[in-house]
Amino acid sequence: MKKINPLITGTIILTVTGFASRFIGFFYRIFLSRVFGAEGMGLYQLTSPVLALTFSITVSGMQTAISKFVASETTTKDYRSSFHTLFTGFGISMLLSAACTAYIYTFSDIIAAKLLFEPRTAPLLRIISLSIPMATVHSCINGYFYGIRKTSVPSITQLVEQIIRVGSVYLIYITYRAKGYSPTINFAVVGLVIGEGASMLVSLGAIYHRFYSVSSSKNIISKARQPISAVRDSAKNLLSLAAPLSLNRTLINFLQSIEAIYIPQCLMRYGYDNAKALSVYGVLTGMALPLILFPSAITNSISVLLLPIVSEAEANGNHQAIRKAVKKSIRYCLLLGFLCTALFLAFGRLAGQLLYHSSLAGSFIITLSFICPFMYIASTLNSILNGLGKTGYTFGFSMASLMFRLCFVFFAIPVFGIQGYLWGLLASQLMQTGLCILAVRGYLR
Repeated sequence: MKKINPLITGTIILTVTGFASRFIGFFYRIFLSRVFGAEGMGLYQLTSPVLALTFSITVSGMQTAISKFVASETTTKDYRSSFHTLFTGFGISMLLSAACTAYIYTFSDIIAAKLLFEPRTAPLLRIISLSIPMATVHSCINGYFYGIRKTSVPSITQLVEQIIRVGSVYLIYITYRAKGYSPTINFAVVGLVIGEGASMLVSLGAIYHRFYSVSSSKNIISKARQPISAVRDSAKNLLSLAAPLSLNRTLINFLQSIEAIYIPQCLMRYGYDNAKALSVYGVLTGMALPLILFPSAITNSISVLLLPIVSEAEANGNHQAIRKAVKKSIRYCLLLGFLCTALFLAFGRLAGQLLYHSSLAGSFIITLSFICPFMYIASTLNSILNGLGKTGYTFGFSMASLMFRLCFVFFAIPVFGIQGYLWGLLASQLMQTGLCILAVRGYLR
């Protein structure tokens, strides 16, 4: 029960705040789609690959590494070691984030024209680059709190970020409209930066309180100076896990970026003009997919907390606990997936029309509803595999799934339009789920 209770409590906290955050974000998407239109949403979504790539390079692997190496604090009470682990990882990630920010800001015009094939995204990239260091700060701190299973802090930062982002965009929009100016999609990116800044401040406040409130905290801080060799060892341990994870996620995000960038291009090969291609892309990624992904707040919460728990069970040789985690993950994710599929099939068309005033969005929702069971199972099993140290498996499965999906982007979209991509999404997710189940089949016996 000592192992199960943190998972249940943490899952409830992350799920409640995750749903609250997604609920706010869901209506925020509706607001953006109605104010800026499908084409504006398409432009906004085109910046996502750049942001995802920088996150994978700067902090995605380091967040997981920090989480793993501070997990022992819950039993050893070695706060000093956790302090050095966190801030060593933080220092490495901040150097990378500063480099990425400078590069994107300086070469935004080239990135927009040559990589995204849309010069209008250049000002969005310059604004969005400012959020990278802020995201790095709160991601590292969140990794620490995930590791010690105090999920309230990451949950609060997530919720604060969403509330401040949406509120700031709405206030800017109201102010500009009152002065007679026309709103632009730049407002949404400015709101993202403001939201990241608020999240960073909350995270810094939480970590300050943490290290000054634990027992003997003054001794921890006063002995913070460590020999260079100790810092080097800490950095080596973190990078031994973070580097391959970051490389894997960078490669995966690179392929996802190619996918996102070339969907509008392949739609133009199908016969659409640039505005129509961006509009269809905006409806899919900015309207239909967020609704499909809405229930995944539950499985994402479980996935985040399964990693340190499974990792500890593996270290202790507790294979029975791992077996239960695998079986229950598949069972409950399958149940949740079938329920969501039925709901989206029944009300997808109505949701598209009612929420977005778009019959196309409703059509996408119905088609994508079949992806739910496979997506939820794959996300939790990937986390279990990472907890078991089989990161190579998850990387290989994700790469295979993406490569398979890219085949649909380049060969199916020009012939069948966006429907060809939807088939690719379903087929690739089914393949990835099947591979994950094969990888954990030993725990299903």
